[in-house]
Amino acid sequence: MSAPDTAVEIIEVGPRDGLQNQDALLTTAAKIELVERSIAAGLRRIEAVSFVHPGRVPQMADAEAVMAGVPRVDGVRYAGLVLNRRGAERAVAAGVDELNAVVVASDTFGGRNQGVTSEESVAVWREIAGVAHSAGMPATVTVAVAFGCPFEGEVPAARVGEVVRRVAGEGPAEIALADTVGVGVPTQVAELAEQSAANAPGTPLRFHFHNTRNTGYANAVAAVQVGVRLLDASLGGIGGCPFAPAATGNIATEDLVYLLERMGVGTGVDLAAAALAGTWVCGLLGIDPPALLGRAGGFPSASADAR
Repeated sequence: MSAPDTAVEIIEVGPRDGLQNQDALLTTAAKIELVERSIAAGLRRIEAVSFVHPGRVPQMADAEAVMAGVPRVDGVRYAGLVLNRRGAERAVAAGVDELNAVVVASDTFGGRNQGVTSEESVAVWREIAGVAHSAGMPATVTVAVAFGCPFEGEVPAARVGEVVRRVAGEGPAEIALADTVGVGVPTQVAELAEQSAANAPGTPLRFHFHNTRNTGYANAVAAVQVGVRLLDASLGGIGGCPFAPAATGNIATEDLVYLLERMGVGTGVDLAAAALAGTWVCGLLGIDPPALLGRAGGFPSASADAR
């Protein structure tokens, strides 16, 4: 099946999810520059920070300082990830444009990641939604380990669907299904999309893929083919979850842009600028880029065009 000729919005999560699991701690100035490079590449929704306890995620300890320094550009929206009411209040005070809460589809993962069960995380989401609504701000909710849990194993689609149904009651601007540890395959994408449409009709659906087992890009294509128009990605393909064993990077923004654009699906992202930004941030982190576009380049290349 070929993808429809339409557009997909890429939400750039590199400044948050990309950096939160890195050994290297970037300076506030470097984080702001990563946001600036994201904007220069044409990305317009950027998850710039998370408001979590600095003792648990020291990479995000300067969230307020980052938000104070990022450029305010027409059409650019900044999201802040929050795990509780206190984080939501901090995010609103820091000037984010939208909140992204996390609920969990697995009790064990929830305990390791947030210190809550799945049911308790839904209750926390309701508090966060209340903070957002009081501030006149949209709130999205991400369902973590929707494709599988590193501790409990398979997560039934029906369980994910029930979580989606329960969070939909608070009117999220979007619901994102996250393959937190990169175990998903395309058939799951289609099944979970169907479950979500049935349990949260009318709520836009977003997907968040990791490429731990090299299935992330196949999953992205599967999502587009079932009508999803919102995908998370990270420049350079960096990322991972500090509380999930063997959770490696997100799908790379530049590689995803190449894939979609070659399929006739617009993204509005400058491929060359994205690839340069991905290579740059990986250099700062002292790692080899998981993304491939920075090494291989686009196609056709300028030299091929000249011939």
